Amino acid sequence: MTVAPPNILTVAGSDSGGGAGIQADLKTIMGLGCYGMSVITALTAQNGLGVTGISAPEPDFVALELTTVLEGFPVAAAKTGMLFSAGIIRAVAPILRRRDFPLVVDPVSVSQSGSRLLEEDAVTALCEEMLPGCDLLTPNRPEAEMLTGMKIASLEDAAAAGEKLLAMGPKAVLIKGGHMESSVVVTDVLCRPGEEPKHLPQARVDTTNNHGTGCTLSAAIASGLGKGLPLEAAVAGAQRYLNRALRASYAPGKGCGPVNHAAGLMPA
Repeated sequence: MTVAPPNILTVAGSDSGGGAGIQADLKTIMGLGCYGMSVITALTAQNGLGVTGISAPEPDFVALELTTVLEGFPVAAAKTGMLFSAGIIRAVAPILRRRDFPLVVDPVSVSQSGSRLLEEDAVTALCEEMLPGCDLLTPNRPEAEMLTGMKIASLEDAAAAGEKLLAMGPKAVLIKGGHMESSVVVTDVLCRPGEEPKHLPQARVDTTNNHGTGCTLSAAIASGLGKGLPLEAAVAGAQRYLNRALRASYAPGKGCGPVNHAAGLMPA
């Protein structure tokens, strides 16, 4: 008897270059044995050299995408990525608050090439509407600095930022360590209320083909949660998947290449 894979939903922007956003999420979800569904919040014209344009649908249409998916599919877990505008955030947040599945919020604000993917006036909406009640918030260092207003230069700073973010309402916070200065390891810091911050190190991979790492990690965590894994096990599994994808990364075109989402399907 065939067992159906869990349905994992991504609410994010499209990357025409295929390395990040919706495309990275769906590749990750499938690579981890789940079924992927998508709500597209914005179209981006981009490649490995950068983002040349962004076009977003009306917030009501994004909300319609979301309600239509939720009416047609049982969702095991979801993630959000690029939400782009305050209008889109305020349209989808009330729908997601009625969910009965885990939600990972990746507060995407700037692309790997430096282009802004979250409008400045949307930051408040993100904090007010998306952070409270989400099961996991996954900011990198610049995103955590943006949300907290503090500088993060050490693991101790990351833990302090995590505590500050927990006060905004998420059930857990994972401060990603890829932007921290270390030539040997990348240490993510997992913070949960009433617990000591937990350091989760991985060997740093020497590659410039790291487009889509944050999208990949959050989609992998959502996939693990959708399979019923406890949070820490889902994070650890996602770290392993991303590390393997980084080790197999390559550049399919000009500029920064993506991680290799098929690495999980290859022999070890």
